[in-house]
Amino acid sequence: MIIRNIPLRHELKYFITPAELNVLRSSLKPVMQLDPNGNENNEYHIRSLYFDTINDDALEEKIAGVGNRKKYRIRIYNFSDRVIKLECKSKYGDLISKQSVSMRHPLLHDVYREMKTRLLRPVVIVDYIREAYIHPAEEVRITFDKQIRTGLYQTAMFDASIPTYPVFDDPVEVLEVKYDEFLPTYMQAILSGVTAQRSAVSK
Repeated sequence: MIIRNIPLRHELKYFITPAELNVLRSSLKPVMQLDPNGNENNEYHIRSLYFDTINDDALEEKIAGVGNRKKYRIRIYNFSDRVIKLECKSKYGDLISKQSVSMRHPLLHDVYREMKTRLLRPVVIVDYIREAYIHPAEEVRITFDKQIRTGLYQTAMFDASIPTYPVFDDPVEVLEVKYDEFLPTYMQAILSGVTAQRSAVSK
C-alpha cells in the first residue's frame, strides 16, 4: 500500500520478557540474517531525540489513540556523529511509513515549517540497545529493543553521560515485527509460540 508515493509497511510491537526474547532468538537465528550494522553481539545503540509542538500535540494524540499521526525525530547510532538522520514516522493504524534522510533533504523544509507554525521543538531523548534480524522475503525485519531509557527535556544527543532513566519498572523488552504485505507462514509459526502483550510504545 502506498500513500502519497510513500510505501507503507506493517509494524507490530509487543512487550516480551527476557526469557521470551531468548526463546525467540534461538528460533530466529537459523532462518534469518543478522543485521549488518550490529557488533559481535548483533547489537547497536540507538538514541533518538523526539520533537513535539508547544501544545504537546504528538503526546496527546498518542495518549488519545489517534489512528493517523506522525512524529519527527533525529536519530544517531552508538553516540557517533558519522550518521545523523532526520526522520518523520507516520502511522496509519497498523501501517507505518518512514521518511529518513541524512540531514539534507526537502524533509528539512517540512520540519522548519512545523517549527514556525506549530512551534515544534525537541522534548525528550530515548535510548536503547537494538538486536535485529532481517529476511529478504517481504523485507521482514524483527528487532528486540532492550534497556530502554529516557531523558525528559534532555537534548544533548552526543553526550553519553546525560541522566536517563528506565522506562519500565519490570524487566521488559520490546519486540518489533515489520514487513511489507504479509508475514511468511514459518515466521508466523515462530512468533505464535510467544504470548506477548501488544504495545504501541514509541521509541
